[in-house]
Amino acid sequence: MSRKRARDNAFKCVYEIEFGKNENIDDILRYCYEENSIKPDEKEYIEKVVRGIKEKLTEIDNIILSNLKNWSIDRIAKIDLAILRLAIYEIKYMDDIPEKVSANEAVELAKTYGNNDSKSFVNGLIAKVIESKEEGNGTKENI
Repeated sequence: MSRKRARDNAFKCVYEIEFGKNENIDDILRYCYEENSIKPDEKEYIEKVVRGIKEKLTEIDNIILSNLKNWSIDRIAKIDLAILRLAIYEIKYMDDIPEKVSANEAVELAKTYGNNDSKSFVNGLIAKVIESKEEGNGTKENI
């Protein structure tokens, strides 16, 4: 499996969900699979992440907001927001992915899809999320 390719497609689905708030998540996933010739193991990752983010959206957004000063979710560029949601979901809920991998891949997505400030913004916020987790007792629940 190409986790990088699967992550890229998961990011696109998360981004699409932000714009198509009334769209059915199954339709978004189906379109992604059809347009990108997704392999079964990539599909498993994409499905888990996209559905997980949708389910835990309020909690993930609260993590984002708790690591920003005087910002609202609406102020964050939609691309950056999708990247942050994906990375935070991986960090908090996917034990099989090292935090540094999630952070590095988030920065790579920001370089590819974001604007000139995206890389620094995403990197800084994800670093704060990881740091706040480490200041707890090291469990994913402390983020």
